[in-house]
Amino acid sequence: MPLIAPDDLHRFIVAAFQAGGSEPAEAELIADHLVAANLAGHDSHGVGMLPDYAENLLNGFLFANRHARIVTDSGAVLGIDGQRGFGQVIAKEAMDLGIRRAREQGACVVALRNSHHIGRIGHWSEQCAAAGMASVHFVNVTDHPPLVSTWGGAEPRLGTNPFSACFPGEDGPLALLDMATSKVAFGKVRVAHNKRTQVVEGALLDGHGRATTDPDVMFEAPRGALRPFGEHKGSGLAVMCELFAGVLTGGATIHPDHGHDGGIINSMFSIIVQPTVLVPRERLHEESEKVATYVKGSRPSEGHDEPLMPGEPERRNARQRREEGIPVDPNTWAGAVAAARKLGLDGERLDALVAHI
Repeated sequence: MPLIAPDDLHRFIVAAFQAGGSEPAEAELIADHLVAANLAGHDSHGVGMLPDYAENLLNGFLFANRHARIVTDSGAVLGIDGQRGFGQVIAKEAMDLGIRRAREQGACVVALRNSHHIGRIGHWSEQCAAAGMASVHFVNVTDHPPLVSTWGGAEPRLGTNPFSACFPGEDGPLALLDMATSKVAFGKVRVAHNKRTQVVEGALLDGHGRATTDPDVMFEAPRGALRPFGEHKGSGLAVMCELFAGVLTGGATIHPDHGHDGGIINSMFSIIVQPTVLVPRERLHEESEKVATYVKGSRPSEGHDEPLMPGEPERRNARQRREEGIPVDPNTWAGAVAAARKLGLDGERLDALVAHI
């Protein structure tokens, strides 16, 4: 696949969203997030999201230049409405508020609702870890039809409902868990569809409830369904994400009463903890490093080079892709360029950016 330098991709995304009406700071945050997702190897949440964002912006499902609005403040609990603004702005502001409150009170629960797509959830875990915080995040997905079956079900009933948790080290995350509760994220199915490849076994059902590896079943009628990871365990966690993020935040749930207009709306229930309130800093880092060393000290199993800590593959991907460039398949790139045109990035400016890439 063609390789694009991260800085070039960042400039392209900034220009596209500024053309679409975003203030420069907002366009920078969107680009920061999408490029960081590509760098981490999560191409499902990178530049390939640009067509969906452009469509939602132009159709009135997403609004530029909106900010997080506090609707509930009871000390260690903050309720925040995202007002259908760009999630890359809204979630950052929500985490900023939660981190500040956790520093003051030792912990903070942030109940964010009604934000447009907040992207790769691990990004917000990393923000908390960079501030020295431990955090847990439950997320649900609404405003479009369900994509994921429950365990034992043949029809989609839930979103991909991501879950993330992060434990801080001396400098950023020591361990970062970031996952969809479906076996694969829908964006990864989209990437496979664009690349004309198959998905892993056990990830999909076709429109008749039969197992398949063909990503096209998610883009044709009768539409198929993603399957939950880990059988009943992933399905159970997905339901808990729906309840905590959709109900407890005061946001919408996947229930059809709320409508499926075609946008991508996230709510997120986050618990942010200042660890040194509970454990002295020296013991915190000493003991957590011992755990990491012990985990990685295991003999590798057949087919693996070494045991890995959660988040380690993303860090390695980022190092490699910063040096070598970000792979973007031709269909994804064509979609991103077409979306930039829809947003108003046209003529010599677009030609110059694309030619440089």
